[in-house]
Amino acid sequence: MMRRAYRTLLLAPACAVLLGAWCVDDTDRRSIMALAESGELEAAERAAREGGAAMLTTLGDVLTLRGKLAAADSAYSSALSARAPLYRLADVGQAELQSRRGRSREALARAEQLTRDYQSGGSAWSAEEHVAAGRAYVLLGMRDARFARQALGAFDAAWAADPTLYEARTRAGELLLDKYNAADATSSFTDVLNADEDNARALLGMASVQDFSGDGKAMATVRQSLKANPALTAAHTMLARLHLEAEAYDSAMLATDRALAVDSTDLETWAARAAVAWITGDSTTFKQAELAARALHPRPANFYAIMAASAVRHRRYDDGVRWAEQAVALDSASVRALGVLGTNQLRTGDMAAGRATLERAFAIDPFNLWHKNTLDLLDQMDSFPVIERGRFQLVVSPEDAELMELYLLPMLEEAHDSLASRYAWQPDRRVRFEIFREHADFSVRSVGLAGLGALGVSFGDVLAMDAPSARETGTFNWGSTAWHELAHTFTLGSSLHRVPRWVSEGLSVLEERRARDGWGAQASLEFLAAYKADRLRPVSALNDGFVRPRYPAEVQFSYYLASLVCEMIEAEFGASKLPELMRAWRDGLETPEVFERVLGVTGDSLDAQFRAYMETRFGSALDVIEPGDGPGDVRGPYVEAMREGLSHLEADRARQATESFERAQAMMPGVNTTGGPAWQLARLALDRADTTTALAQLTLVTRASETALAANALEADIHEAQGNDSALVKTLERMIWMAPYEVSTHTRLADAAQRLKMSALAVRERRAVLAIGPSDPLEARYQLALALQNAGDISAARREVLGMLENAPGFEKAQTLLLQLRSGATPPGVR
Repeated sequence: MMRRAYRTLLLAPACAVLLGAWCVDDTDRRSIMALAESGELEAAERAAREGGAAMLTTLGDVLTLRGKLAAADSAYSSALSARAPLYRLADVGQAELQSRRGRSREALARAEQLTRDYQSGGSAWSAEEHVAAGRAYVLLGMRDARFARQALGAFDAAWAADPTLYEARTRAGELLLDKYNAADATSSFTDVLNADEDNARALLGMASVQDFSGDGKAMATVRQSLKANPALTAAHTMLARLHLEAEAYDSAMLATDRALAVDSTDLETWAARAAVAWITGDSTTFKQAELAARALHPRPANFYAIMAASAVRHRRYDDGVRWAEQAVALDSASVRALGVLGTNQLRTGDMAAGRATLERAFAIDPFNLWHKNTLDLLDQMDSFPVIERGRFQLVVSPEDAELMELYLLPMLEEAHDSLASRYAWQPDRRVRFEIFREHADFSVRSVGLAGLGALGVSFGDVLAMDAPSARETGTFNWGSTAWHELAHTFTLGSSLHRVPRWVSEGLSVLEERRARDGWGAQASLEFLAAYKADRLRPVSALNDGFVRPRYPAEVQFSYYLASLVCEMIEAEFGASKLPELMRAWRDGLETPEVFERVLGVTGDSLDAQFRAYMETRFGSALDVIEPGDGPGDVRGPYVEAMREGLSHLEADRARQATESFERAQAMMPGVNTTGGPAWQLARLALDRADTTTALAQLTLVTRASETALAANALEADIHEAQGNDSALVKTLERMIWMAPYEVSTHTRLADAAQRLKMSALAVRERRAVLAIGPSDPLEARYQLALALQNAGDISAARREVLGMLENAPGFEKAQTLLLQLRSGATPPGVR
């Protein structure tokens, strides 16, 4: 532990600093703080006391780290009275203590005086005094965000004056991240870690950036921070929060124990402890934590704001609003509290209240990017039509409104019926579904910032997702995504939002697969290799695959893995067990108790049972692949056969290519994604005009992949050529959920439906063509009128014809059709 202190001592300036009547070696303070920063707080306190009056400010800093706030306050007061070295650090330290204890008026007055002094003579201040000024500006920034820039300026001045004063750079990084500037925050922390790779505070800052960015490395980096400084309270508290998000409640509580053993006055730690207790139903521990928070601060708004944020991370949005309301009641000017309240009012569908609350927050801090983005999006959404029908409220951009109404609402009603029956529960109000043409808008609606990788999000009975236009054609199935998010409504609702993340996600993917052939995640070569290489989590730790992935693909693999666990539970324990699990979580049981009560198994035995299930289901496939060096590296006989086939294909050796792909398919018949053997064999069969084989192989692909647009298109061509309208309709319907803006798809489907006398489907497709915007609107409208006539809706057909003639009085086909409609005659070609 002492080696780090010595290294820091050697890096410090080897000179004495004359401050008034005091002469102090600057390295004395730095060596003491190096002890503190390596976790040796008791030794640091002892050394500071031995330093006498010259070390009073340093003593106050160390005592603050130990949670001895009264003693720290006394040390700072003594330093100020004696004008001891670095007394300005004592001044800001005392201001921070006052703020911490709820004496904000005194704290702000002290910070204002210090910054006035800095503005008038700060150029002559030492590097550490620049940091003191920056800290004072941060305090002022709690009520006026404009001071953040001055704070950064002071920290930058400190860093320029002394590049070995790492505190300046870490504080700048912390402030930048607080303002959502992750890139510059990363740069600040990296500057420190390049010079001192074991700097605990910079490591903690980097972990915070990783957590902010959704990087699964945050947990490991926090542990690095604690290895460097086992007494870093904030790192223990962050560790507790990460464990809490992963629903590892015992580990989270243990982390708060360790934090409080260092500093029992840390409000954020008490809030983290309270959150764990509340979520696990431990009312005694929660009350203890709440009382501790109120003893530390007369109006602990941050305590309740943290409670709100913790509730939201566990998808308990109504509770998040309730906790945030308590925070705002204690501090109506807290941007943090107003932000979490407004954001979650929006997530629970209280749009007017949410907007008003965020406007209050933005008035206080107009630099808050999260709030600005959300308010800008709400302004844009003012133009969105709100379509209310049946059990849904659809909020969608004007460009997509008609198309979404045609397809999405009927499918959602179907899904609602299916899910309500399975889970014996349904929402008590209309489900609000928001659709966004731009992915960045969806991301802002979900998390306040652009960059979210998800396709959709569920807040319970408020859902949001990308419109088909937000993604590249053929990469996104908007039907399965909508079904997935609605499934969350039912699993969250039937469990009172207590179902673990992995179970809810797994059930949503399973419900996708039930809904339509090919929907939902399917086995892939990369997934199987990751499973065989033990690169996926066991059932007992499956949440970690979602909240702290070790490599980018682990999240996607975890969705499929979770769905397989749910599938196994249903297959081996009975379909009734899935809703029973929801009810057990609703009753407040923790997951191990739920599994024991409903399934009669422990976590370990469920892990073992699932491994056996996987061996039975995928054993033959696992035997013909070998994991490589990384998650995407797959080897083995199957891969070799595929490579041989592709090599033959490239050399125009069709017979040899076919043999290789058939060999690969025989080894792994269950993997039929685009690019696999079935796809290659289908194309080879088409080359030799063998449509029977091609169709059989294409069917394997289209029933196994929800985004196999090219395979469905080929399948549709074969059905059309063979005159198989019934099969053609099913194929074109699948294509619409992948690529709804293709006019030709809708036209072909309308024609096939008309030939099959499926008049309602023909009308829908003719309406879809008009909604998209065809090249010949008059002809498209004429075809709709014909479809309406064929469906027996003469009055609607007449309205369409009259509308056409208003815009184009000379349109002869419309004139003829109007006469036919009036006479009751049937036009040629219409059945």
